[in-house]
Amino acid sequence: MTTTRNVPKASADPATGTSLERALATARVVEESRGTDVRILDLRALTPVFDYFVVATGTSRRQLHAMADEVQKVMRQDWHDQKRGVEGYEEGRWIVLDYGDVVVQLFDAESRDYFDLEQLWSEARRVPLSPAAEATR
Repeated sequence: MTTTRNVPKASADPATGTSLERALATARVVEESRGTDVRILDLRALTPVFDYFVVATGTSRRQLHAMADEVQKVMRQDWHDQKRGVEGYEEGRWIVLDYGDVVVQLFDAESRDYFDLEQLWSEARRVPLSPAAEATR
């Protein structure tokens, strides 16, 4: 799957690009891959382990794989960043892509309801995906 991206970034180096820029970039890729209910949770005030969760829902194992593959491609090509770990890809109900300070979590609907990360991390600030999205809230 090829997407067109209008992803602003400070540079192609993850060491100089912020974790927020990379979280926004992955969220846009997931949206362009037809992920639904895409959310960015800002966890910086709650844990020193990572900065942001990008959470989204896919409709099938195939779609979850496509979203994960596209995120990995963009992070590698546009940000020169490699994932530190991946879980759940073979099962395809919940895929976790760990980029250190940004963790991308892709669920099927049933798994997302079961794990309910938004409730688990309910104190996290939600980051708008775009300025226009913030204006409509």
